[in-house]
Amino acid sequence: MNKFEILDISGDVGIKAFGKDIKEAFVHAALGMFSLITDLETIQVKKAIDVTVESDSLDGLIVSWLNELIFHFDTYGFIGRKIEVNEFTPTLTLPSPRRVFDPRGEGKGEGEVDKIASQPTYKIKASIRGEEFDQQRHEGRLLIKAATYHKLKIEKKHGMFEIRVIFDI
Repeated sequence: MNKFEILDISGDVGIKAFGKDIKEAFVHAALGMFSLITDLETIQVKKAIDVTVESDSLDGLIVSWLNELIFHFDTYGFIGRKIEVNEFTPTLTLPSPRRVFDPRGEGKGEGEVDKIASQPTYKIKASIRGEEFDQQRHEGRLLIKAATYHKLKIEKKHGMFEIRVIFDI
């Protein structure tokens, strides 16, 4: 099984990442993106960073995940080679109760009731091991600006997960 494929798109670039489960597909999407930046074989495992990303949708999670990794590359020069996902969950976020006016007066006292809104949240927490990009040792390939929602697709095909994502370059 291929971990990922590079998609050549006029003016941009994309990847298709594959995994036996969604967590593995997210890892392969990140590795595919890093491979667009440089040759992963030249990256040494010298340090680790922890990354946590949450979103209210799976589509939002993959875009936010990849953009967080782009941020670490752009800001700190960090590029990963090994990724270990410590947590990958749809979670249920319960914000603090808020007072809402109830004109029928069926709530607490002065026509107010406590309401708790809940919204499912997707979360990925991972350790990325790699090093800072070194122009002397690492081939510079593409400068990726951002992962996008353009033609974004996450689906399960023939028992495998597939993620298609396009990057602005």
